[in-house]
Amino acid sequence: MTGHIHEECGVFGIFAPTATDVASTAYYALFALQHRGQESAGIVVNNDGVFNAYKDAGLVNDIFTADILSRLGEGEMAIGHVRYSTTGSGGRENAQPIVVNHLKGNMALAHNGNIVNAYELRSRLEGEGSIFHTTSDTEVIAYTITKERVQVSSIELAVLAAMDKIKGAYSLVVMSPSKLIAARDPHGFRPLCYGMRDDGAYIVASESCALDAVGAKLIREVDPGEMLVFTREGVKSYRDRCGRAKRLCVFEYIYTARPDSVIDGNSVHEARKRAGAFLARQFPIPADVVVGVPDSGLDAALGYSQESGIPYGIGIIKNKYIGRTFIAPGQKAREDRVRIKLNVLRSEIENKRVILIDDSIVRGTTCGRIVRLLREAGAKEVHMLSSAPAFLNPCYYGTDIDSRENLIACHHSVEEIARIIGADSVGYLDVRHVRCLTGEERDDYCCACFDGKYPTEIPEEGHKNRFERPRSQNPKFQKTQE
Repeated sequence: MTGHIHEECGVFGIFAPTATDVASTAYYALFALQHRGQESAGIVVNNDGVFNAYKDAGLVNDIFTADILSRLGEGEMAIGHVRYSTTGSGGRENAQPIVVNHLKGNMALAHNGNIVNAYELRSRLEGEGSIFHTTSDTEVIAYTITKERVQVSSIELAVLAAMDKIKGAYSLVVMSPSKLIAARDPHGFRPLCYGMRDDGAYIVASESCALDAVGAKLIREVDPGEMLVFTREGVKSYRDRCGRAKRLCVFEYIYTARPDSVIDGNSVHEARKRAGAFLARQFPIPADVVVGVPDSGLDAALGYSQESGIPYGIGIIKNKYIGRTFIAPGQKAREDRVRIKLNVLRSEIENKRVILIDDSIVRGTTCGRIVRLLREAGAKEVHMLSSAPAFLNPCYYGTDIDSRENLIACHHSVEEIARIIGADSVGYLDVRHVRCLTGEERDDYCCACFDGKYPTEIPEEGHKNRFERPRSQNPKFQKTQE
């Protein structure tokens, strides 16, 4: 876990009425979802039951050249994925979608989320003879569905049966030779929506911004616990697993989603502005300028400015050509990474009292370097505010926080954190306010990383690299060997 919270993953699917260039459509959609994961990407095209797949480590634009897209060819369906690893390493072997050839045909699957009982399911499957080629929980889902598929008459029945066995967070797109399936866990931790284009193609994606990118109109969210099946006859909904307490991850509004997306009927941009307004009421600090850390701190900074009347300034410029995959060899280069990625506009900062707003404070290392940049640019005061509450607990549902060890708020008071990062003061958004980001107080968000109230059982083995460590290091394994 580095100085910032990492994104989860992004999924996409298209079902077209006739064979068309679905590979390019998937490419544009994944490009729109790139913010959700920059480690790897993949596309699988279904042309009359024949699956053509390509995936690799890296960014979408680097992986899918014109030649690669041409080789994927036309088809009636395609699914795609961008990944940041929350279970398993970020290498090419864990890239998605996963393609499985089984007794009754082909299946491709892409997944956003984290399965809390993946370790138990994988151990059981391995005991039955399954051989795993990756260290991600997505392969556990794929094998669970495949195991059900060889016993039932349709892919949708297999997915429904698997939904009864897998626990935790999952937004899935599944493709068979003739059907596209979208499924969301009963708590609805991760977003998933679908829409339609003028040519009759159905589009499924993690966020509505991907629908916009391919010219589709948003129809609605996939409901928690719902499964949708897209065929030539249209779309059919299965709602047998609906009805549990909804728990959308509130961090989607704070950081993960793109600001131009609409999630659960609410504008992400407006939610972030509202977070900034709450901060202004919590922390009415005398200052000369409000500055946001690009990109997800900008909307909250604007909201703080509008609520407080303090001018909003574009005080930090982000280098758009450096992503999370930027290679920084050596310790000194890693320390200078912030300087390469972010630069301060001295004219906006010099001799001013600055309110600096970021989406979160995780370890404090990145925040400290940004505060130092502002000091070097001549800021008289720097007050650091977070548009998220303090992170105090691990997340088991797809955000990259698998331990309390590196969370600065678990070990230091706000006064100590201010001294550590070199700020004049530090403030976090109150948990009560985070439940009101969409304009009204709601109790259907998952805020477990802030308040410790988990909607599911906590997994016995929750480390993100749990499938890569020797089994002998797992207490449960040791007990079975005694």
